[in-house]
Amino acid sequence: MSADPLSRLLGPASVAGMTLQSHIVMAPMSRYNCPDGAPHDGVVAYYTRRAAAGVGLILSEGTYIPHPSAASYEGVPWITDSSVESWAKVTASVQAAGGCMGLQLWHTGSFRVRGMAPDPMVPGFGPSANTNAFTGHAEASHAMTIAEISAVVAAYARGARLAQQAGFDAVEIHAAHGYLIDEFLWPATNRRSDAYGGSLANRQRLAVEVISAIRAEVGSDFPVILRFSQWKQQDYTASLAQSPQELADLLGPLVDAGLSLLHPSTRRLAEPAFPEQGPRTLAGWTRKLTGLPVIAVGSVGLDRPGLRAAGTGPLDDTLAVFERGECDLVAVGRALIADADWVARHRAGQSAALRAYDRAMLDRLE
Repeated sequence: MSADPLSRLLGPASVAGMTLQSHIVMAPMSRYNCPDGAPHDGVVAYYTRRAAAGVGLILSEGTYIPHPSAASYEGVPWITDSSVESWAKVTASVQAAGGCMGLQLWHTGSFRVRGMAPDPMVPGFGPSANTNAFTGHAEASHAMTIAEISAVVAAYARGARLAQQAGFDAVEIHAAHGYLIDEFLWPATNRRSDAYGGSLANRQRLAVEVISAIRAEVGSDFPVILRFSQWKQQDYTASLAQSPQELADLLGPLVDAGLSLLHPSTRRLAEPAFPEQGPRTLAGWTRKLTGLPVIAVGSVGLDRPGLRAAGTGPLDDTLAVFERGECDLVAVGRALIADADWVARHRAGQSAALRAYDRAMLDRLE
């Protein structure tokens, strides 16, 4: 084994049954570039370029599950019967270039962008009628009935099955950032008094049912990833767990339901999760407490983490977390938008040649 931690990070990996050409994951990043709800040739080329340059696992942009309440934004792709063939072109191309690919299954929950939802007659679905703490809008979201919860759970399972048909190597459940599953987990947005609200076990119920339904649909060997977060888009200081024990209580039933890999989303990868307990990161605590492999993410390669960053910054903090064994894979976001050859340039010792990230890059596929 090389003594160089960067070489190890950029070298091959075997995680959750997947053989990857590097320990680098392309983080799921929405581009709102699929006006017909299905990926087009530009999307095929976009993901394939990153795989050809050495990214091990590519996670798709958030993709709506096949339920009418899932959508909030225009230009986001769906996983449906009609989009499977288009997604199959993406996965075949990525795999031919040496990469693996996972589909991120997304339901945006109570969030609605006024005037942008594909069907404005479908209200935002959430755990409670008062989940507009997320939207910032005056109108309240729709509190889901038990029947509606069951239908959405079934839609997650169907989305996972369609992902398999499209040739994906894994699926990732988006349970972070204040969207539907996170809204059920978070007491600030879940004010229910039935079996889906109140105690932690009740607030976990939707996530457990989604994971279990997907696992039953895709079989025992297909990788199922869960992305979760402490922070929310509307509250960067929010926490689902205030201590390692609370994190263990949160994640335990989810892992038992059938997960293969965990993806704790943080804004800055190297920050301690519970500072009073030492420097261990959220990825590190997640790995320690669950025993599952973990993807670490958060401002990797950015010179001013969390801000308008260049994408060409040092990797010292990332490598330190990786070397301490706190994660198995590292997800890269904006730096990979900026430069499709990010992995290849680092492998070649050409980090000085990396393209700088600019927010305008979000508006085009390159």
